[in-house]
Amino acid sequence: MNIEKLMQSLEAKHPGETEYLQAVKEVLSTIEEVYNEHPEFEKAKIAERLVEPDRIFTFKIPWVDDRGDVQINIGYRIQFNNAIGPYKGGLRFHPSVNLSILKFLGFEQIFKNALTTLPMGGAKGGSDFNPKGKSDAEVMRFCQAFMIELWQHIGPDTDVPAGDIGVGGREIGYLYGMYRKLARVNTGVLTGKNLEFGGSLIRPEATGFGGLYFVKQMLETAGMSIQGKTIALSGFGNVAWGAAQKATEMGAKVVSISGPDGYIYDENGIAGEKIEYMLELRATCNDIVEPYAEKFGAKFVANRRPWEVKVDIALPCATQNELNEEDARLLVENGVICVGEISNMGCTPEAIELLLQHKIMYGPGKAVNAGGVATSGLEMSQNAMHLTWTAEEVDAKLHQIMSEIHTQCVKYGRESDGYINYMKGANVAGFLKVAKAMLAQGVI
Repeated sequence: MNIEKLMQSLEAKHPGETEYLQAVKEVLSTIEEVYNEHPEFEKAKIAERLVEPDRIFTFKIPWVDDRGDVQINIGYRIQFNNAIGPYKGGLRFHPSVNLSILKFLGFEQIFKNALTTLPMGGAKGGSDFNPKGKSDAEVMRFCQAFMIELWQHIGPDTDVPAGDIGVGGREIGYLYGMYRKLARVNTGVLTGKNLEFGGSLIRPEATGFGGLYFVKQMLETAGMSIQGKTIALSGFGNVAWGAAQKATEMGAKVVSISGPDGYIYDENGIAGEKIEYMLELRATCNDIVEPYAEKFGAKFVANRRPWEVKVDIALPCATQNELNEEDARLLVENGVICVGEISNMGCTPEAIELLLQHKIMYGPGKAVNAGGVATSGLEMSQNAMHLTWTAEEVDAKLHQIMSEIHTQCVKYGRESDGYINYMKGANVAGFLKVAKAMLAQGVI
């Protein structure tokens, strides 16, 4: 495989799609050695086939707001690869949504889903619609209009969307209701549903829970304990909420959360009612975190990110490329021992390179944040069997899946000096599973 030649070809075909090209380059650069050990991969052009989506649906979404004015948004569904199972990946409703971001997310999803050991392919979708500030009636009308365009392309054995940024239980409910009306079936076609109609217990917390299970194993593999460690989190939505909850249960101390206005530093630790207040903040304070400081007497730092705080563990929980090279440098200088991406591609390439140079434990998003999609896969299983597992059963299965992901990363990521390159391990493990499935199924 000639990575440079392949990247040049992709850049020429997809100019300006920076997030997508970044994700592809990261994977290709780490699998090159194992890829070249398998001439059958090159003969079947596995890499060239894998980096392009199977298909992309783009559609306009006209809907009527509460004033009676017609609004137009753009919708997408990117079905990337289904070699090991139905397409699976979230829907994101946010003004920043574009083709590059969704392609990067869908590409990452292929390997993340493969790592879970569950039979799920990779996909992603969404719209530039912003649910913030919209009434329930407006969100409902938009979701119904979105599903009218999407429903014929999805199904429990074809493509199973889920939630993502801007798509929570409310949006999933409206989407599922319209799908059920159009398709005239009740199936597990969406995950992240409310418990009353097929949802799974602990799904909202699952990404954060799974991230902490993985980080705990990283530390234990290095002969350390998570107990007593200080942790910086970014964001304050479901992911950060679940991470703060599980970290506290494990005996660690979370000292930061963040929003678009800046970050909170709470040296006493974010625990108990403070964790619950994170969800109240999201619902009532328009995504800003400063009210936390006013309520609990913590320090608020405007227009900054929490990575300048001296902590043992840094866990990005917000969005892609939120931790850059300068942030990584500050973390290293402050003695950080572990950085785990609970957001998708939370670190820039420069930040990752710096962390790896200093032999800092670094867990990539496709491994660390796989708990969310793993629990979505468990929801699919429950729907298919027409039953519901207890929270304890789901959590035990999630814990086991994250343990298996960690084992795969260590197997393929351990270097000659003993350092574990989790990014390489995750990419190689996920790639080999998908590549072998593609090879077995012929050129299609």
